[in-house]
Amino acid sequence: MQKKAPAQAAIIIALLFFLSSPAVYAQDAAFPGAKGWAAATPGGRGGKIIRVTTLEAEGKGSFPEAVKTKGKRIIVFEVGGVIDLKGKSLVINEPFVTIAGQTAPSPGITLIDGGMTIKTHDVILQHIRIRPGASRHETGWEPDGLTTAGASNVLIDHCTFTWAVDENCSASGPRFDGSNVEEWRKNTSNNITISNNIIAECLSKSTHAKGEHSKGTLIHDNATNILIIGNLYASNVERNALFKGGAHGIQANNYIYNPGKRAIHYGLVASEWEGHPHETGRLSIVGNFLRHGVDSGDIPLVSIGNGPCEVYMDDNIALDRQGNQAKLYAGDPEKLVSSKPVWFDGLRLLPASQVKDAVLKNAGARPWERDFHDARVIQSVLDGSSKIIHSENEAGGYPDPAPTYQKFSEKEWDLKYMTKR
Repeated sequence: MQKKAPAQAAIIIALLFFLSSPAVYAQDAAFPGAKGWAAATPGGRGGKIIRVTTLEAEGKGSFPEAVKTKGKRIIVFEVGGVIDLKGKSLVINEPFVTIAGQTAPSPGITLIDGGMTIKTHDVILQHIRIRPGASRHETGWEPDGLTTAGASNVLIDHCTFTWAVDENCSASGPRFDGSNVEEWRKNTSNNITISNNIIAECLSKSTHAKGEHSKGTLIHDNATNILIIGNLYASNVERNALFKGGAHGIQANNYIYNPGKRAIHYGLVASEWEGHPHETGRLSIVGNFLRHGVDSGDIPLVSIGNGPCEVYMDDNIALDRQGNQAKLYAGDPEKLVSSKPVWFDGLRLLPASQVKDAVLKNAGARPWERDFHDARVIQSVLDGSSKIIHSENEAGGYPDPAPTYQKFSEKEWDLKYMTKR
């Protein structure tokens, strides 16, 4: 029997430790591996099973129809392939829903020519690919891949977001909805986990009215209790992620490859806060790995701009294209603090040195059977060819696999966690 290399063995041991931690297998967790302030959301647990049986974008048996259904529900898929949204975006307004893309037959579910917005609470989204694209549209077409808008208790896990025109995956909402800071925070996105996703190739010079707009993730002003963990950010110009004024969150164990202008950054735009006291942003940035690529300038892992902010950094790695040490931090040194200003009790992390391998093996929708584009993104990161693009056609265009069908059997699934028995 061939022996595993020491480095491989170390990674496996670390992953086993990581997955056996109390934070992962807490009895009230949404699923094994759920982390952060949203980890205990029930989603649609205990609700009715809704079967998606067609790839059509409307009508009986469609995914949009399932999303609109009221009440607790678990959405499963008896069809695999591409759902063409034809220039529309799905809006989830009804709470207590689990969208289980892992139940679809191979190759899984991909949404094209549109995005998704979550405007409610207690939502679990897993193993779905969203690829908006822009080739069918003129200037002014500005879809996000996925955004939460004033949502709470949301888990976005093991999904893929590419080819958006605004941000690939964001947590947003109103900036000042309420009469005080506590109400502002309550009424915008809060308790959001973005975990184990591929967030890549947001389109640069495409159809956005502002021109260049390749952005990975925006955490909007006053968004609170945001956890960004275990994701691959690849070839987005900036916002990998951007935390805006007063945002509170953790960014940990992410692999960031080939950012164009900025990797992780923070900034409060004074003109947007006119008439309101400036709130302090609080960030804990731990165990991340930045690697420059073909489009990267001499950029640091973390850039801190205007506005009051407390930033804690520990065990991060930044390397240039040649593998030499790159900058970790740019900004006012007075904003660096020695203890975590925001943290989730029980959160355990991998060492930064193991993040690249772990993320590239685990991130994205259905990592056990990646589709062509997910496999292509991973390979381009591995071989150094990943680059910023302006159209999905530069990467091969929309996928077009033949539809597949398979009945969903409740006996084969643990309906509490939506894991295969």
